[in-house]
Order: sequence, then C-alpha cells, then structure tokens
Amino acid sequence: MPDSFGPHVIFSGSEDPSVPGPGYFGVVLRRTSEGLNHKTHDLMSCLQTILFITIFAGPLEGLAQPSGDTLAGKLAEAALERTTHFVRYDGSYRRIDYPNGDVPDDTGVCTDVVIRAYRAIGIDLQRLVHEDMENNFSDYPSIWGLHRTDSNIDHRRVPNLQKYFERQAASIPVSSEAGKYLPGDLVTWMLPGNLPHIGVVTSGRSETGQRHLIVHNINAGPVIEDVLFKFPITGHYRYPGSNSTAVEAGNN
Repeated sequence: MPDSFGPHVIFSGSEDPSVPGPGYFGVVLRRTSEGLNHKTHDLMSCLQTILFITIFAGPLEGLAQPSGDTLAGKLAEAALERTTHFVRYDGSYRRIDYPNGDVPDDTGVCTDVVIRAYRAIGIDLQRLVHEDMENNFSDYPSIWGLHRTDSNIDHRRVPNLQKYFERQAASIPVSSEAGKYLPGDLVTWMLPGNLPHIGVVTSGRSETGQRHLIVHNINAGPVIEDVLFKFPITGHYRYPGSNSTAVEAGNN
C-alpha cells in the first residue's frame, strides 16, 4: 500500500474522476507515494481537494437523508464519518479497556466500523454484547471453542453481533429488494472463503439510484461503496430501531 497521505475521490461504480455523477459521495484522504516532498505539490493537493468538493458535492443535495433526530440518521452519519479515518486492516487479538474499550484508532476490521459508529452516538456494543453473553452464553455461537465470555473480542466477531441483534428483536427478513434496506440499517454477508462480514447502510445512492451505498471495511479501511448485493446476504438488522430518538442503550 502507498505510504503517504493525499486526496482520493471515491465514486460508486466509477473509478474515473473525469465522469461526475450521482454515484460520487465524497473526498477521502488516502495514501499516495507521489510528490509529497515538495511544498508546491502539497499546496496543489489541497487546492485539488477543495475543487473536487466544490464540483462534485452537488449530487448529494437531492438525496433523501435520514432525520438527524433518529438513531438511524445518527448512525448513518457516524458511519460516513468513519470513512475520513485511515485504518489499517488488522484483526489481531488485543486486550482493551472495558467498557468503551477500543483497539488503536488506526487499526480495525469490519466490526470496528460498526462498533465505532454506534459508540459515536452513545451506544457501547462492547458492554451490551458482553452483558448479554454473560447471561445467555449458551445462546451464542460456539465456533471458537470458548467456555466463557471475553470482553476483548466477543463484540468484534460478526456472528456474535448477529446473535445479539437477533436477541434484541432487531432482525429484518433478508430481501432482494434494494428498497428494503434503509439508512442506518446493518447488513451482514458471507464472503468467499466463508468469511462473515458486516457494514452500515447510508443515505448515499448508487449511480443508478436504485441502491443505498454501504460503509464497510473489507481489507482496505472504511470506505463507502455500492456493495449491497455483491455478496450473499446473511442478515439484515435495524438496531435499536429506525424511529427511536433516545440514545440510552449504552449510557445506563
């Protein structure tokens, strides 16, 4: 991976920055190895970033945005904010604080995108999952051969999050209709190699306008992409509810 920062324009479905359209969502700082040793180039990079924002931000104005008063709206916005962070994909086991513990901010996996987005709106999935597992350990997946809870890692495993959301009555039937997936929803997939994956639905739209874009981390840091139906969907969740306005779940 290149090793110094620079502006990178993200399109949904198009890698060509000369083709603006409704699929464009934003400018994210990415790493580039070219030219950052010269002050002139640094200045030009900044000016280019501003220019891209000015030219391409327009298509976002017509998008339906979730209400900022709902948890769904807050979660979608928090997930989008995660795409501004450089994160190196790293699923190593680490000991972390409890509650509100986190791995280093510049590392993480797909679940950390979800955990950090929820934590930004006052919901600590680490504590919630840990407490529920302590009281209902036999209900959770046993695929890791564990005999007790581990607050360092339990909430960072997709199958555990799926079981927690199911137990909170947050499951929604999986559908092939794109309109069933709303901003603030969570989607899980099974990637090649039987690797579970999770992401957050946002208010951004694909170039065709038919699908919401997803914020997720699939080995390249948090990004927003048109991947809703790219992999087999294994779960659809709305937690704690798209119409809820109280942020209480992680603060009690």
